[in-house]
Amino acid sequence: MASAAIFSSMRRRRSPSLDAFLAPVDLTDVALVETLIAVAADLIASFSCKTPPFQRKNSRSLIRKAEVFVLLLEYLRDSSSTFANNNNNSNNNNSNSNNNLSPTLILCFKELYLLFYRSKILLDFCFNSSTLWLLLQNHSISGHFHDLNQEISTLLDVFPFQELDLNPDVREQAELLQTQAKRSKLLIDQRDEVLRLEFYSFLDEFERDMVPDPVELYSFFVKRLGIQGARGFRVEIEFLEEQILNHEGDVEPTVSVLDGFVALVRYSRFLLFGFEEDEEVELRAGKQKKKQRKGLINREIGETFIKVPKDFCCPISLDLMMDPVIISTGQTYDRAPISRWIDEGHYTCPKTGQMLVHARIVPNRALRNLIMQWCIAHGIPYDPPENAESSAEAFAPASATKAAMEANKATANLLIQQLLNGSLGAQTIAARGIRLLAKTGRENRAYVAEAGAIPHLKSLLFSSNAVAQENSVTAILNLSIFDKNKSRIMDDEDCLGSIVRVLRFGHTTEARENAAATLFSLSAVHEYKKRIADEDGAVEALASLLRDGTPRGKKDAVTALFNLSTHIDNCAKMIKSGAVNTLVVALGVEGVAEEAAGALALIVRQPMGAEAVGNEETVVVGLVGVMRCGTPRGKENAVAALLELCRSGGAATTERVVRAPTLAGLIQGLLFTGTKRARRKAASLARVFLRCENNYNASLHFGGLGMGYSFAGNSAANRETSFAGDVSVPMSMSVQVL
Repeated sequence: MASAAIFSSMRRRRSPSLDAFLAPVDLTDVALVETLIAVAADLIASFSCKTPPFQRKNSRSLIRKAEVFVLLLEYLRDSSSTFANNNNNSNNNNSNSNNNLSPTLILCFKELYLLFYRSKILLDFCFNSSTLWLLLQNHSISGHFHDLNQEISTLLDVFPFQELDLNPDVREQAELLQTQAKRSKLLIDQRDEVLRLEFYSFLDEFERDMVPDPVELYSFFVKRLGIQGARGFRVEIEFLEEQILNHEGDVEPTVSVLDGFVALVRYSRFLLFGFEEDEEVELRAGKQKKKQRKGLINREIGETFIKVPKDFCCPISLDLMMDPVIISTGQTYDRAPISRWIDEGHYTCPKTGQMLVHARIVPNRALRNLIMQWCIAHGIPYDPPENAESSAEAFAPASATKAAMEANKATANLLIQQLLNGSLGAQTIAARGIRLLAKTGRENRAYVAEAGAIPHLKSLLFSSNAVAQENSVTAILNLSIFDKNKSRIMDDEDCLGSIVRVLRFGHTTEARENAAATLFSLSAVHEYKKRIADEDGAVEALASLLRDGTPRGKKDAVTALFNLSTHIDNCAKMIKSGAVNTLVVALGVEGVAEEAAGALALIVRQPMGAEAVGNEETVVVGLVGVMRCGTPRGKENAVAALLELCRSGGAATTERVVRAPTLAGLIQGLLFTGTKRARRKAASLARVFLRCENNYNASLHFGGLGMGYSFAGNSAANRETSFAGDVSVPMSMSVQVL
């Protein structure tokens, strides 16, 4: 049988029909032969008049073999004596049977059917696939052709020619095919091999700190491979990136080498075809097409926010841990938040409230390995801080080769030069190039920013061209994922203000959403949260997006607002901007209620926040709704917010909470079924009810709380410490690359 690699490698491009794996059954002898003729004729008609870019000799040889089989099959169909003769030799004694062919011949015909379909899959791949991928897979694909030839030889060796009444011409053709199949050897076209080695040589030049000659690149890509124009290069780049995304461990070349080729092709695209061609119409049409087909870019983005396993989130920042560490109490946190907690003079564990025996932190290597594997499995870029130890290299994505880095640097220089001196059309294309270059890889994000891209991208944020604005803000978003770039963006004069202006007045929905995501990314640094909130119109615009945006825009906005809520100095701004009211309304919106409850739980910890939230008429109903229908974390955040309302909102607010219909039963349920933190919060809220029972007659509808409270294992002394980690919000990692 042909190598299974045919199907594993071809399936990525086009899924084969089920017919490719199942031979026909229950067909009469004539119908079986007719089916074989139809399949073979379709194969010949599809490929005999075209020339593939590579594997020409192997393709022509396989098509000629199919033509001989068609000649044989047509003779059998047209011969009136064939089926009658085989009827005499048949071992089938059933007089009603429609099959007159011998079992051996039927078995050979069914194997031939499968051979035809496997041949069609292979030829289709060679005629319609990416030019560069075919070139890189030259040896492997040649091996697939050789496997098929070996199968044909085996089939002809056992084919019962003696049972068939063939005329001399047909028999001679069949015997000649049998002889040729036996003699066939692995054929690697030397012309193709020379081109493959030349492709590698360009990569080798970058490896040796040399830049390939533009004339040689033009001759190779355009004249010899026939890749025409910027669009042709984009198609090739996207296909190579798709192979990286779907890469299997036993497939050559490796991911790191493929990264290098993508970098080489991207550099050649900008070097050879410049920046002046008008791609806006094509890009706009392509954007809608990509949304429909869920292609490479959309698969990479997926849902704007991915549900991160709870154990992978830092209890303080609530974000995916990049560098998990263990403190003396045995709890795990991300290095940056816990280091800041300790540096600020705290001597307790934020999660448990226990005193710290010492301030040392120890890397949690096992957890970091698991996080790395999870990120790889979900296609999420994993960028640990520069000082994080790398003990899990076996699980990390392949690092960029020197060739890829040098090619990307050369490309970045071309792009930045166009941002500086190019026309608006050239700047638009250059911004898109930087956006894609910064999509993956710490090295790319670092070098692009170091080379000075951020000030030029900032200038494009004011462009009247919608595509230019969208590309520039998305490029800044992708650059901001790298921690060092956050300071470059924040330190660049008025860059933050420009991002906020796009959030408020951006030409497209995507631009406004990506501006919100950029603020979320930047607000991961605690020191920047107040600066962002103080920027004129920032919080108001986030609230507006949460209120009126698309589902993705609402998600961007609510997570940004949550991040800003973790800074105690931003409470007044959240109230004044109307964000509190918007968060209360969001409690009833699917997809953002969980995060909205978390933000409110943080805001109500301050007296002014508790007063503002308590004045919202629907807040208690909204939080109770989240407790009833929300996720486990949503319920946790909702009960935390209600508890803080009772603690800080005054007697009137406490009465509203206690009198809320069904709340007693929901708390009772949380005491038994909620998360550990939710049970603690529910038990604390139960104590509030018990203290108020004389005033509100709570005992009539809250009986049995004592049992639930005891079950939760809480005591009055075990009261939670007020800090951001008490609120649990399932966040994405720092930001999604676009």
